[in-house]
Amino acid sequence: MHQKILRGKVIKGKNRGTDLGFPTANINLHRRISEGIYISSSKVGSKSYPSLTFIGTAKTFGEKEVRAETYFLSKVGNIYGKWLSVKLIKKIRNNQKFNSEKDLVVQMEKDKIEAQKYFKI
Repeated sequence: MHQKILRGKVIKGKNRGTDLGFPTANINLHRRISEGIYISSSKVGSKSYPSLTFIGTAKTFGEKEVRAETYFLSKVGNIYGKWLSVKLIKKIRNNQKFNSEKDLVVQMEKDKIEAQKYFKI
């Protein structure tokens, strides 16, 4: 896959990721990218972090707005309003609708494990 880089200021989302145990940094998406979950590397300032990035509509919650949400595999602190650069490394699955929040969280745990294996953490 040709690596894609997304950039933007971290904006406030719906806090749904935090409620599900997967807090994300949200940035506006300015171009079309295939929907799905990507292993990514995210940079805030001069520091890079291993991450997972979701591109797409939150189908499980019936949303239509395409978004970019990044979950960091290590602690980053409060980055609202800071510039975030996200390099999409590898798509691990397509966007999908889940029957429940519980089913979504189970899959997110699997995605996290796959990313941790990729980064050997």
